[in-house]
Amino acid sequence: MEFFRDSRINFMKYRKVMVVISCIFLTLGVLGVFVQKKLNIGIDFAGGTQLTLQFREEPEIDTVRALLADAGIDDAVIQRFGEVEANELILKAPTVAGSEEGSRAAIIAALDQRYNEGRSVESDLNREGVEDLTATLMQADPLALISAEGAEEARARYTVIADSVIEERRERGILTSWDDLAGVGLDPAVLDVLKRDIYLGSFSVLGVENVGPQIGKELRQKGILAVVLSMLGMLAYIWVRFELRFGIGALVAVFHDVLVCLGIYAFAGFEFNLTTIAAFLTLVGYSVNDTVVIFDRVRENMRKSRRRPLIDVMNESINQTLSRTILTSGTTLLAVGSLLVLGGDVLRGFAFVVTIGIVVGTYSSIYVASPFALLWEQFFGSEAKAARAARSSA
Repeated sequence: MEFFRDSRINFMKYRKVMVVISCIFLTLGVLGVFVQKKLNIGIDFAGGTQLTLQFREEPEIDTVRALLADAGIDDAVIQRFGEVEANELILKAPTVAGSEEGSRAAIIAALDQRYNEGRSVESDLNREGVEDLTATLMQADPLALISAEGAEEARARYTVIADSVIEERRERGILTSWDDLAGVGLDPAVLDVLKRDIYLGSFSVLGVENVGPQIGKELRQKGILAVVLSMLGMLAYIWVRFELRFGIGALVAVFHDVLVCLGIYAFAGFEFNLTTIAAFLTLVGYSVNDTVVIFDRVRENMRKSRRRPLIDVMNESINQTLSRTILTSGTTLLAVGSLLVLGGDVLRGFAFVVTIGIVVGTYSSIYVASPFALLWEQFFGSEAKAARAARSSA
C-alpha cells in the first residue's frame, strides 16, 4: 500500500526552521526537567515507601494528609488511583533517615486511629495474611480437626481454607461484609469463628513498596547508564553499517527524541520509575529503526548517482520511504494508543512515552537526523576538506 506515489516534497527546504523549532522544544524540556524540577521521580529512584490502599468508603485526601502530618510523616504524596468509586489511594512517603523499614507501620497506625478507631489491636481480615489466619483457625479449631486428624493435617486443611479466604479478598480488594465470603463455601462453624475473633477493617493494603535511599540511588544510576549505553550502541551500529556522518545524525535524533519526550513527560506529571526507563529504551529502538530505513535508502540512491548533491538524495529518499513511514507509525500508534486508553494506570506512563516517542521519532528521522548528517557532511565531508585545502594552498 502506498499513500504517496512519486511524491516530490522538498522536506529539506524547511530543515532550518524545523531545527529551530526542535531547539525550542529541547530548551523547554531541559528547563522543565533540570531547572524547574518538574519530573515526578517515583520511589524506585527517590527511595521511600509507597502504599496502595482501598477503603470501604471514599476517603478524604485532606483528612488522610492531616493524619499523616500528625504522625510526623511530612511531604507525603497522596493521590487517587483508578476509578473514583473504587475508593483507592496511593500514598508515597519519603525516605526515613536511618531506617530501611520505611514508613509503612507509621502510616498504617495513623490510618487505624481514624478509620479503625478502637479496634487496631484486633485481627483485621482485610490485612491478615494466610499464616495469621491459619493460626487463628488452629487456635479455635472450629472443625475439631486437631483431635481427629492430628495437628499437622489440621494445619494443612486450615491453610487451604485460609488461602481461599485471602484469595477472595485479593479479588475484591476489600471485604466490606461477611456476605462477601458466601462464594468461598466456608463451613458455618469456620465463619462463626471468623466473625467472633476477627473484624473487617475499613481499609485494605493492596500493595506495598519500600525502597531504601542507597537502592534508589543505584537504580537511578543504572537506569541512566542503560539509556546512555543504548544510545552509544546505536551510534556504533550505524557508524559501522553506514558512515560516521549518518551515525552522528542518528545519535542527535535519538538524543533529541529522549530529551523532548522527557520534557513532555515531566510536564504531563506522570511518575518517572523503572517502567519509564523501559519505555525510553523502547523509544530509542524505535527512533533509530525509523532513521535507519531512510539512511538505508539514502545509501542505495548514493550508489546509483554519486555526483548528485547529498541534499537532493535525502529529499528523494525521504519521499520514497514516506508511505512506509506513515504506515509503520500509524499502525504502531493504533496499538500503543489502545494501551494508553485501556491499559490502566500502571501502564499509562509507559504507553504515554511510547506514543509521544512515535510521533517525535517519526518527525526527527526526517527533520533532525537528515539535516545533522547533512550539516556534518558540509563541515567535515570530503568536499569541505578539499575546499579548505584549496583555500590554504592559494
